[in-house]
Amino acid sequence: MGELLEKIAKRRTFAIISHPDAGKTTLTEKLLLYGGAIHLAGSVKARKSNKHAVSDWMEIEKQRGISVTSSVLQFDYDGYRVNILDTPGHQDFSEDTYRTLMAADSAVMLIDAAKGVEPQTKKLFWVCHRRHLPIFTFINKLDRFGRKPLDLMTEVEEVLGIKVYPIDWPIGIDGRYKGVYNRLTREVSLFQADTSHGSKQLAVIKGRLEDEQIRSRLEDEIYQTLLDDIDLLDMAGEDFNQDQVNRGELTPMFFGSAMTNFGVQEFLERFLKLSPQPQPRQLQNGEILQPDNESFSAFIFKIQANMNPAHRDRISFMRICSGIFEKGMMVYHLQSGKMIKLAQPQQFMAQERTIVEKAYPGDIIGIFDPGVFGIGDSLSDEKLKLQFEDFPVFPPEIFARVQPKDSLKRKQFEKGILQLSQEGAIQVFQQKDIGVESFIVGVVGTLQLEVLDYRLQNEYSAQLVLNQLSYTVARWVSAENPEQIEAIKGLDNGMLVYDKKDRPVILVNNEWALNWILERNPGLAFLSVPPDAAKV
Repeated sequence: MGELLEKIAKRRTFAIISHPDAGKTTLTEKLLLYGGAIHLAGSVKARKSNKHAVSDWMEIEKQRGISVTSSVLQFDYDGYRVNILDTPGHQDFSEDTYRTLMAADSAVMLIDAAKGVEPQTKKLFWVCHRRHLPIFTFINKLDRFGRKPLDLMTEVEEVLGIKVYPIDWPIGIDGRYKGVYNRLTREVSLFQADTSHGSKQLAVIKGRLEDEQIRSRLEDEIYQTLLDDIDLLDMAGEDFNQDQVNRGELTPMFFGSAMTNFGVQEFLERFLKLSPQPQPRQLQNGEILQPDNESFSAFIFKIQANMNPAHRDRISFMRICSGIFEKGMMVYHLQSGKMIKLAQPQQFMAQERTIVEKAYPGDIIGIFDPGVFGIGDSLSDEKLKLQFEDFPVFPPEIFARVQPKDSLKRKQFEKGILQLSQEGAIQVFQQKDIGVESFIVGVVGTLQLEVLDYRLQNEYSAQLVLNQLSYTVARWVSAENPEQIEAIKGLDNGMLVYDKKDRPVILVNNEWALNWILERNPGLAFLSVPPDAAKV
């Protein structure tokens, strides 16, 4: 038990959330730089280099400079084992982000200093807020001209309805920032001029405000502005309260620039001290599982096929919730009712993989998947046989009929569709009377259809014929008499399909059409999620 408690106390598992282009992938990379996991950072838009961000491994991500899958990265810093979940910022991949947040103990909310709180940030914030996740705010891109720190602080409070406590306050005027002042330690960090464009750690001078080496490096106007800001924050601002942080009611705020490394190390060190260790997990029966329970348990929150195209592998990512994981151990897989050996356990630093001998609650590890795992599956010691709370399911809003361009490639096509469906990248439906000549795929955003087309061609050698349909609403159908479902009246402008668990789903053009059908079919009920699934 002593080893387990010690390891739990030093684990930190968090997700980074933001609107696209706020600099999330760059921040992830710079945390790895300071953690010693990489020695030279090359960003997605590196000036003199063709390197791509270490957390973007899929070819389409490199081409478009966006993250379309959630990367899982580990590094060690100052005795802590850090598990970063770098989520897609693009709203078309919000499903993947929601699932990833199920595996996190806290979230870092990244905000562009020039743009403030953006739409996707709001959506992701509310998911974290509803789950009572502690949220830490990092105001990014301070190397560019942006809005005033006080204005950004006020906007977060008013738009998101959460109390804010700035911890690292920027020292400077009108976008010309020289360092940060830590309000908890009363220490100043001044950053020295850097010519490496953020590829190396930033040199820093530390001291108290009254120290001569600090005072002599600050112009009178900047020094006085800082003193005035500190007085204002101390008088009119919130008090720091760790309990409120833990409940997700107060967000510690930091300022910096992931591109130039300004304030990144200061944020990392303070975040590790303030963020929670691995937390208890909710079970489906309402009970709470503590991380220090000595029986092993974990859940699958992400499945990724073809991370290494040469090996056509398939990796399931699991979050360890209790007990100690040991390489090659046998665990009970609730969904299949079988004992399964967890083979080839790995941890990731982008495409670099290391074999894991032991892992602890909070750790994220990838295991070889022979095709038996699904998103949300529960794994545990045989005596536990527990089931974690259900993962959220989203009704898709965009639909397309897909079939292989070349009928000789049908096997590859079907395998690709099946695997991408198991990953949660698409939802797949079929019509009863059509057979397997074509599938109906449902997605939340059109970019997912682009990724589907790209991946089928590049990973499964199957070209698609894709015809987008006019439907925008999907509802799962339930009825006391199942025969009623097959004989739905008024379905001229809709379609009855079945999901992968053979549950009936109705597709229609809009909510008005849905209500029109409902009026003509008393006894039917339309649900926005499957009857046995969790809501967001």
